[in-house]
This record gives sequence, C-alpha cells and structure tokens, in this order.
Amino acid sequence: MELLRDRSAEFEQVGVRPCGVSRDSPWSHVAWMQALDLNFPLLSDWNADAVRGFGIAHEFRGFEDVAERTAFLVDRDGTVRGAWRYETAEVPDFDELLSAARAL
Repeated sequence: MELLRDRSAEFEQVGVRPCGVSRDSPWSHVAWMQALDLNFPLLSDWNADAVRGFGIAHEFRGFEDVAERTAFLVDRDGTVRGAWRYETAEVPDFDELLSAARAL
C-alpha cells in the first residue's frame, strides 16, 4: 500500500485513479488509511461481490472468498483493460501497470 501511495501521483498523471479493495470492513480501512497515511481510497468488498464477480476468490486457511492479490486496470467506461495476479508475498510491478495505463 505504501508503494502505491508513493507512486499514486504517477498514476494520476496518466489518468488513473488508484484505489485499494479488500474484504476488510470499512472501519478497518479508516485505521489503515490513517496508519499508512494513504492518499487514495480503500474500498470494502464486505460481501465478496467484487471478489466473486472478478473471479479472484479462493480458499485460504479455511476462509472462503478470500481475494487473490490482483491489480486491475479499468477504463473510464468501466471496461477491464488488464488484470495482473500476484503471489501473496509478491509486490505488484508498478512500472508494468503504469506502462499499461499509458497505452490506453
């Protein structure tokens, strides 16, 4: 999250509004935003609608509908233009994501 925070201006320069989405509650997102001094919104997928809709739900340590770490590039019309999945400990390649955004 801190890396995205630190590079969010680069994304905004190419017309991308970064945001984070997780199954955590909106209240925990407030705490995370304050603790990490985030400059982009965190959206709560409390019901797992997005996780299921984007096909990234999996079982993890006995919990169902846990989101796989994924980055999506969505255009202004709401069309998904790219999706990148990462291992749990892997950090997204922000240079790759920026290049894809510039190509739109």
